[in-house]
Amino acid sequence: MNGWVGSRWAVAGARAGTPREVLGAPHPLLSATAEPVDPTDPEIVAAAADLLATLRQETSTTGLAAPQIGLSWRLIAFDTRLHPRSRSWAGELVLANPRLASASHWDPGREGCASIPGLTADVLRASRITVHGHLPGTGEPVTIEADALEARCIQHQLDHLDGLLFLDRVPGALSLHRRLHSCDS
Repeated sequence: MNGWVGSRWAVAGARAGTPREVLGAPHPLLSATAEPVDPTDPEIVAAAADLLATLRQETSTTGLAAPQIGLSWRLIAFDTRLHPRSRSWAGELVLANPRLASASHWDPGREGCASIPGLTADVLRASRITVHGHLPGTGEPVTIEADALEARCIQHQLDHLDGLLFLDRVPGALSLHRRLHSCDS
């Protein structure tokens, strides 16, 4: 999958999008399971555009999920190209109804979250994953193979869709850290 994927759905008729406020914990939407969507529904396409516009505005963030902008829908956006620890890059992408198909090579790594500013934690995640989803607008099926930071970012967003925060995956207080700089994922 290459960097053109994110642009293809935008060309398919999505509006520019409006950045929205990112909800902070303990907002109830952040602990609820998000609902599946019809990726061709114009309301979903508009929400995908807003999610992407919000991600672009949050310059120190590599991904966002729809619940973080107040929508209980199974949509995630991610773009890891500028992060110094990024190896794979699927593009600036929004996926509808993403699901993890495979995960391997589990490693601990530092994570942060736009919904929990000021904290990071060491979280165990797969460093190689395969994810299936659909492009908003066309509904075209997409398979993403990601590694390293991009894999971590996608798994973090998938957790949001299931009502989990990265703090739910922290083994104990010694794994928590104050956020020191924007390179924390």
